[in-house]
Amino acid sequence: MLDASDQTQMQRSHGRAMVRFGLRDGRMKLIDLAQSGSGKAMLPRVFGSVPEAVFMNTSGGLTGGDSLEYRIQLDAGACLTATTQTAERAYATTGDAAQVRVLADVGAGAHLDWLPQETILFEAAHVTRKTDIDLAEGASALLVESLVLGRHAMGEVPKTARLTDHRMIRRNGRPFWAETLRIDGEVLANAASPALLGGARAMAVIAFVAQNAEDAASALRALPTHDGAEMAASGWNGRCLIRITASDGWPLRAQIIRIITTLRAAPMPRVWLC
Repeated sequence: MLDASDQTQMQRSHGRAMVRFGLRDGRMKLIDLAQSGSGKAMLPRVFGSVPEAVFMNTSGGLTGGDSLEYRIQLDAGACLTATTQTAERAYATTGDAAQVRVLADVGAGAHLDWLPQETILFEAAHVTRKTDIDLAEGASALLVESLVLGRHAMGEVPKTARLTDHRMIRRNGRPFWAETLRIDGEVLANAASPALLGGARAMAVIAFVAQNAEDAASALRALPTHDGAEMAASGWNGRCLIRITASDGWPLRAQIIRIITTLRAAPMPRVWLC
């Protein structure tokens, strides 16, 4: 019996959450909401005209074999700010990758701000994430994805963590902006290289897709940079792309807030400020 090859199957976490908003009698209304497993969606009270949806993973983090899916649907003319309750933590695994999907359908003339808080990648973590945002005619979106490599205050320096992060924004069914970030042991071993992380322990990309979005790039370049962070902005053909690297999560977060509040001309969701 002691030589049996069967191993105990560890319990895995699976979560799904979906929200749909639309215009009804000139006001933004929740049309549908569904959630299961560890995936939850909260709808905090806001004092403006744009509602907020806060997604949450109640399992407390991700490890191998877990799956998490957030889905957003906006009817024509609707607007929504969507975020996550806290940082997503990716923990060590000896098995399969944790799978994360974010899917958004943004109707004609609608606008989505997808502003999740950072992902913290711990040693031996393995995550595959895919974000797909589909924009109809005249729709627009603002997206941020940020990553922190371990906890600097705890002296953590991940060596074998793995992340594959696919991002795609389509307009009228055609790719409009896409990129894939891949981090593995080889990248982490050469993290000081200027061609890779340049010694950074945290990084983010912000993508703004809207009519004349490229005009925002010059204003963003004039923003002051928080100590410990560096940024660059470019704009072309309805796209504005900002990249940030930082020595740790705090200067990264401070710089993200500075940029997002400039682009939105509005404060961040309250969960970002807790």
